[in-house]
Amino acid sequence: MSKSKTIHVQGTVITILQNESSDFVSLTDIARYKDVERTDTIIQNWLRNRNTIELLGFWEQLYNPDFNPLEFDGFRKQAGLNSFTLAPKQWIEKTNAKGIVSKPGRYGGTFAHKDIAFEFASWISIEFKLYIIKEFQRLKDDENNRLKLDWNLQRTLAKVNYHIHTDAIKENLIPKELTKSQTVFIYANEADLLNVALFGTTAKQWREANPKADGNIRDVATLEQLVVLSNLESINAVLIHQGLQQTERLIQLNKIAITQMKSLVNRSDRTKGINRGST
Repeated sequence: MSKSKTIHVQGTVITILQNESSDFVSLTDIARYKDVERTDTIIQNWLRNRNTIELLGFWEQLYNPDFNPLEFDGFRKQAGLNSFTLAPKQWIEKTNAKGIVSKPGRYGGTFAHKDIAFEFASWISIEFKLYIIKEFQRLKDDENNRLKLDWNLQRTLAKVNYHIHTDAIKENLIPKELTKSQTVFIYANEADLLNVALFGTTAKQWREANPKADGNIRDVATLEQLVVLSNLESINAVLIHQGLQQTERLIQLNKIAITQMKSLVNRSDRTKGINRGST
């Protein structure tokens, strides 16, 4: 898990662990809504239920190719019997389940994929479940809005550097006697210089490879790529003023793009590691 966030639902703080593809909600925190002192017992009682076992098993069969169906069938046959008990760790180890995670330590507990966690919340209280879904959706909306803001900010920065870049082209590469269509070609040619340095392809080549895509190659760029693109535009403007030929600039810009992307990716990985350590 890469990072954790919390939502507040009717006086209960619920932790959500997030990675790149999934959100896992704390069953331990949800159980506290019912009884602060007996969270483990509440979760185990829920796991004893036949409907719960079937829910967990069917979820794993849908999303987990490494799931052990034989162990699942064994649990399903015993579910509901007075003698049947099941702890989260036992379910995980026996079936190789991925939908439930048991985390040790002070800030640990039992976490489940949101699909499963919402069902557990429903077992606790239908009303409580609805409030959880409402707060969870609010959290996701806030995250999406921040991502859009970050992306738009980087696009704005790229546009500012784009004007610096085109000014340098205009002052140094475009002779006065060229026609308008010829100057447009030079601008596009320099833009593709950056595309090749960063993305390894020209705008035309990308469009031909992605005929159904909305927008252009830069519209689908990641935040890291937009940051590097902004830097390359500024650096290329300096190199143009220095009088370097396009082939020389391409080599330098490509090296810079590789270095900066590695730095950004490594920084992102270190941040994830720090977040993992703090959860």
